Amino acid sequence: MAKKVLLIVGDYVEDYEAMVPFQAMGAIGIDVHAVAPDRKKGDAIPTAVHDFTGDQTYKELRGHNFVINMDFDNVQPEDYDGLYIAGGRSAEYIRLNEKVIAFTKHFFEMNKPVAAICHGIQVLTTARVLQGRTLTAYVAVGPDIELAGGTWKNIPADQAIVDGNLVTSPAWPGHQAILKEFFKLLGITING
Repeated sequence: MAKKVLLIVGDYVEDYEAMVPFQAMGAIGIDVHAVAPDRKKGDAIPTAVHDFTGDQTYKELRGHNFVINMDFDNVQPEDYDGLYIAGGRSAEYIRLNEKVIAFTKHFFEMNKPVAAICHGIQVLTTARVLQGRTLTAYVAVGPDIELAGGTWKNIPADQAIVDGNLVTSPAWPGHQAILKEFFKLLGITING
């Protein structure tokens, strides 16, 4: 039976951080339901491309449209094997949605696999599920992790950290690392 993963996004999610995991998981047969608060199946949300051009922080450019394939209001977290939280600007406001927080807590309470990348970790800090955990995130989210009782590690952007059922990566260059570890947590073995 195919694994089923809930991918949480929102308006101005980082383009790569929504598109790459959605497509990569789908390519190996995972049934991925991409949802966003207040959005229905077929709705398109705007994405943003974050790139570093020598400024003190990233530059945000308009990305592609990303189509939601599941009604947010129909999500039953117990139906899913794993949770993937994309980063970008969306994380700062989707974490204010009570259902997003309830979904996130469910995966931690049930010890199901969770992947979060870049600013997506802001959802985890708000859900208060990081006490005693070691993880990474975009550097500006590091203090939030510490305030939420976790230990933040500043690692290269193309790496990931696993702590129990949780895998995190600082930014989109870490897709290979975070997806590889998330697949392991889901019990998926890829031989090639």
